[in-house]
Amino acid sequence: MLNKRERLITGLLFLTISIFLIFDIYEDLHEGASFEHVFEEAIIMIIGFIGAAYLWFKLLFIKKENIRISANVSKLKTDLQNFKEQTKNLSEGISDKINEQLDDWNLTKSEKDIALLLLKGLSIKEIADIRSTAEKTIKQHCTKIYQKSNLSGRSELSAFFLEDILVIR
Repeated sequence: MLNKRERLITGLLFLTISIFLIFDIYEDLHEGASFEHVFEEAIIMIIGFIGAAYLWFKLLFIKKENIRISANVSKLKTDLQNFKEQTKNLSEGISDKINEQLDDWNLTKSEKDIALLLLKGLSIKEIADIRSTAEKTIKQHCTKIYQKSNLSGRSELSAFFLEDILVIR
Protein backbone atom coordinates (compact mmCIF):
# COMPACT_ATOMS: atom_id res chain seq x y z
CA MET A 1 0.00 0.00 0.00
CA LEU A 2 1.31 3.43 -0.89
CA ASN A 3 1.96 5.99 1.79
CA LYS A 4 0.78 9.60 1.53
CA ARG A 5 3.90 10.88 -0.20
CA GLU A 6 4.01 7.99 -2.68
CA ARG A 7 0.31 8.51 -3.55
CA LEU A 8 0.95 12.21 -4.14
CA ILE A 9 3.94 11.54 -6.39
CA THR A 10 2.12 8.77 -8.30
CA GLY A 11 -0.93 11.02 -8.76
CA LEU A 12 1.26 13.83 -10.06
CA LEU A 13 2.94 11.40 -12.48
CA PHE A 14 -0.46 10.23 -13.79
CA LEU A 15 -1.54 13.84 -14.18
CA THR A 16 1.70 14.90 -15.91
CA ILE A 17 1.58 11.98 -18.33
CA SER A 18 -2.07 12.74 -19.12
CA ILE A 19 -1.30 16.40 -19.78
CA PHE A 20 1.59 15.51 -22.09
CA LEU A 21 -0.73 13.10 -23.90
CA ILE A 22 -3.23 15.94 -24.47
CA PHE A 23 -0.49 17.93 -26.24
CA ASP A 24 0.62 14.83 -28.16
CA ILE A 25 -2.94 14.08 -29.28
CA TYR A 26 -3.35 17.71 -30.36
CA GLU A 27 -0.14 17.52 -32.44
CA ASP A 28 -1.11 14.10 -33.85
CA LEU A 29 -4.48 15.48 -34.99
CA HIS A 30 -2.80 18.44 -36.77
CA GLU A 31 -0.22 16.15 -38.39
CA GLY A 32 -2.89 13.76 -39.70
CA ALA A 33 -2.18 10.74 -37.49
CA SER A 34 -4.48 7.77 -37.86
CA PHE A 35 -7.68 7.60 -35.85
CA GLU A 36 -6.49 4.37 -34.15
CA HIS A 37 -3.28 6.05 -32.94
CA VAL A 38 -5.14 9.07 -31.55
CA PHE A 39 -7.77 6.79 -29.99
CA GLU A 40 -5.09 4.68 -28.22
CA GLU A 41 -3.43 7.78 -26.83
CA ALA A 42 -6.79 9.16 -25.72
CA ILE A 43 -7.50 5.91 -23.85
CA ILE A 44 -4.10 6.11 -22.15
CA MET A 45 -4.78 9.75 -21.26
CA ILE A 46 -8.18 8.89 -19.78
CA ILE A 47 -6.65 6.05 -17.75
CA GLY A 48 -4.02 8.50 -16.48
CA PHE A 49 -6.71 10.99 -15.39
CA ILE A 50 -8.70 8.21 -13.73
CA GLY A 51 -5.57 7.01 -11.89
CA ALA A 52 -4.77 10.54 -10.76
CA ALA A 53 -8.36 11.14 -9.64
CA TYR A 54 -8.45 7.84 -7.76
CA LEU A 55 -5.25 8.65 -5.90
CA TRP A 56 -6.43 12.18 -5.07
CA PHE A 57 -9.75 10.89 -3.71
CA LYS A 58 -7.93 8.18 -1.78
CA LEU A 59 -5.62 10.83 -0.34
CA LEU A 60 -8.59 12.98 0.72
CA PHE A 61 -10.32 9.96 2.27
CA ILE A 62 -7.18 9.06 4.22
CA LYS A 63 -6.80 12.65 5.43
CA LYS A 64 -10.39 12.62 6.71
CA GLU A 65 -9.83 9.24 8.34
CA ASN A 66 -6.64 10.49 10.00
CA ILE A 67 -8.51 13.51 11.37
CA ARG A 68 -11.25 11.22 12.74
CA ILE A 69 -8.70 8.85 14.29
CA SER A 70 -6.74 11.75 15.78
CA ALA A 71 -9.92 13.08 17.36
CA ASN A 72 -10.66 9.62 18.80
CA VAL A 73 -7.12 9.28 20.14
CA SER A 74 -7.36 12.73 21.75
CA LYS A 75 -10.68 11.81 23.36
CA LEU A 76 -9.28 8.50 24.61
CA LYS A 77 -6.25 10.27 26.07
CA THR A 78 -8.52 12.75 27.82
CA ASP A 79 -10.77 9.94 29.09
CA LEU A 80 -7.76 8.00 30.35
CA GLN A 81 -6.35 11.05 32.10
CA ASN A 82 -9.73 11.76 33.73
CA PHE A 83 -10.01 8.11 34.81
CA LYS A 84 -6.51 8.20 36.29
CA GLU A 85 -7.29 11.39 38.20
CA GLN A 86 -10.58 10.00 39.50
CA THR A 87 -9.02 6.72 40.63
CA LYS A 88 -5.65 8.03 41.84
CA ASN A 89 -6.44 7.62 45.54
CA LEU A 90 -7.92 4.17 44.96
CA SER A 91 -4.90 3.10 42.89
CA GLU A 92 -2.48 4.29 45.54
CA GLY A 93 -4.45 2.49 48.25
CA ILE A 94 -4.59 -0.73 46.26
CA SER A 95 -0.88 -0.49 45.46
CA ASP A 96 -0.09 -0.07 49.15
CA LYS A 97 -2.23 -3.08 50.09
CA ILE A 98 -0.68 -5.24 47.35
CA ASN A 99 2.82 -4.31 48.55
CA GLU A 100 1.83 -5.11 52.14
CA GLN A 101 0.61 -8.55 51.05
CA LEU A 102 3.78 -9.19 49.04
CA ASP A 103 5.77 -8.27 52.16
CA ASP A 104 3.62 -10.64 54.24
CA TRP A 105 4.56 -13.44 51.85
CA ASN A 106 8.24 -12.57 52.45
CA LEU A 107 8.98 -12.06 48.77
CA THR A 108 12.40 -10.78 47.80
CA LYS A 109 12.70 -7.47 45.92
CA SER A 110 13.05 -9.35 42.62
CA GLU A 111 10.09 -11.57 43.38
CA LYS A 112 7.96 -8.53 44.29
CA ASP A 113 8.90 -6.79 41.05
CA ILE A 114 8.06 -9.89 39.04
CA ALA A 115 4.78 -10.42 40.92
CA LEU A 116 3.74 -6.84 40.11
CA LEU A 117 4.63 -7.33 36.44
CA LEU A 118 2.61 -10.56 36.42
CA LEU A 119 -0.35 -8.67 37.91
CA LYS A 120 -0.01 -6.08 35.15
CA GLY A 121 -0.44 -8.89 32.64
CA LEU A 122 3.05 -9.12 31.19
CA SER A 123 4.23 -12.42 29.76
CA ILE A 124 7.27 -14.29 31.04
CA LYS A 125 9.16 -13.22 27.90
CA GLU A 126 8.20 -9.56 28.37
CA ILE A 127 9.29 -9.66 32.01
CA ALA A 128 12.58 -11.30 31.03
CA ASP A 129 13.15 -8.58 28.42
CA ILE A 130 12.38 -5.78 30.88
CA ARG A 131 14.65 -7.27 33.52
CA SER A 132 17.35 -8.26 31.00
CA THR A 133 17.42 -11.83 32.24
CA ALA A 134 16.62 -15.29 30.96
CA GLU A 135 13.04 -16.55 30.83
CA LYS A 136 14.16 -19.56 32.85
CA THR A 137 15.20 -17.23 35.69
CA ILE A 138 11.82 -15.50 35.62
CA LYS A 139 10.05 -18.89 35.70
CA GLN A 140 12.11 -19.86 38.75
CA HIS A 141 11.11 -16.62 40.49
CA CYS A 142 7.47 -17.30 39.60
CA THR A 143 7.70 -20.76 41.14
CA LYS A 144 9.06 -19.21 44.37
CA ILE A 145 6.31 -16.55 44.35
CA TYR A 146 3.60 -19.21 44.02
CA GLN A 147 5.20 -21.37 46.72
CA LYS A 148 5.52 -18.50 49.20
CA SER A 149 1.97 -17.31 48.53
CA ASN A 150 0.42 -20.80 48.51
CA LEU A 151 -1.13 -20.00 45.13
CA SER A 152 -1.06 -22.32 42.15
CA GLY A 153 -0.20 -19.84 39.41
CA ARG A 154 -0.75 -16.51 37.68
CA SER A 155 -4.55 -16.84 37.61
CA GLU A 156 -4.78 -17.38 41.35
CA LEU A 157 -2.30 -14.56 41.95
CA SER A 158 -4.44 -12.14 39.94
CA ALA A 159 -7.65 -13.45 41.49
CA PHE A 160 -6.20 -13.05 44.99
CA PHE A 161 -5.94 -9.29 44.49
CA LEU A 162 -8.78 -8.62 42.06
CA GLU A 163 -11.57 -10.95 43.18
CA ASP A 164 -13.11 -8.53 45.70
CA ILE A 165 -12.35 -5.41 43.64
CA LEU A 166 -14.14 -6.48 40.48
CA VAL A 167 -17.82 -6.61 41.35
CA ILE A 168 -20.22 -8.06 38.78
CA ARG A 169 -23.38 -5.97 38.51
